Amino acid sequence: MILRMPGFLFWLSVIIPISPLWAADAATPHVLEAFEVGKDVYVRSLAVDTQRNSLWVGTSLGVHEVDLASRDLRRTFTRASGLANEYVFAVMADSQGNKWFGTNGGGVSRFKEGTWRTFFPLHGLADYWVYAFAEQANGAIWMGTWAGANRYDPGADRWQTFYGELVNEWVYGIAVDDQDRVWFATEGGVSMFDGKKWQEWTHDDGLGAPNNRHLAASKNTGLGTRDRHNISVLSEGEPTYNPGYAFAIHVARDNSVWVGTWGGGVSHFDGQQWHNLTVSDGLAGDIVFAISEDSDGRLWFATDQGLSRYDGHHWLTVNQDSGLPAGPVYAVQVTANGDVWAGSRGNVARIGVDSPSVSGPPVTE
Repeated sequence: MILRMPGFLFWLSVIIPISPLWAADAATPHVLEAFEVGKDVYVRSLAVDTQRNSLWVGTSLGVHEVDLASRDLRRTFTRASGLANEYVFAVMADSQGNKWFGTNGGGVSRFKEGTWRTFFPLHGLADYWVYAFAEQANGAIWMGTWAGANRYDPGADRWQTFYGELVNEWVYGIAVDDQDRVWFATEGGVSMFDGKKWQEWTHDDGLGAPNNRHLAASKNTGLGTRDRHNISVLSEGEPTYNPGYAFAIHVARDNSVWVGTWGGGVSHFDGQQWHNLTVSDGLAGDIVFAISEDSDGRLWFATDQGLSRYDGHHWLTVNQDSGLPAGPVYAVQVTANGDVWAGSRGNVARIGVDSPSVSGPPVTE
């Protein structure tokens, strides 16, 4: 058991006892251990730092750095440490060793080798609410905000803001493909910028599945007040539907694009058209918050009903019945050794097959 208490945050490792029945299938992914971050603390983002072999865990009360070899907590950053705001919605470790933290109302904080720098709109940042990062091949850093997207050139300390070019200015996800094109998941659809031209896709173009489950329409959408954007996906305890609203975007190894939608499942763009996958196909939940990919090209989806893996043909689901902590999964990240980390309310869990001595209940396939 590991217990550290820097400030208001703690890191508690809970090893789930093994069952002989589950241990028999060592090749089946299972929950190896769960780490508590606080009862009412949300894990909103996960990012691998390859230079330090660590995992950054962005939460609603600060950010943790976890040693991927030992899984010990290395350090925690809060406002007292230099973080602009303790609600961290986005984390990225760039190619130069900088750590970028996008906060909920506090702008962007950058950290490297003990030095902090914070960016606000007065420096060129589009907004104080920052929800996504991505890096291009030339080192340019893209940031998704509630008032458009920024491209930041660290060498020249130069900012550009893109607002009207986007299909919608509320940006929740950014990804870069192997042609160095930049893709944006927004509240109104998907945009793509190739350096010269912009393209966009909405629900009318096939993004997001039809509402075959007859979910209630979400009222938490459209331009309005900041406090209305609480990203609550429930109405009277039930999931809602808003398929043009894209929470996450990922460019796969084959250069196709995957988008997590609000109630419309996951959408796959093959370069020509959109294909949608939902719970009827095997996805755990139709509200998809995050996407990651493992070394075998399998996609992992963090949903409101657990975690799903898709290999192009077959589905595998990890949820509460499989030992995952209860509630929606808001973040997912695959590490180099094949472990899958999943972040939810109060916990981050490690899923893998590398330790037959500890296990949780079996996943369903």
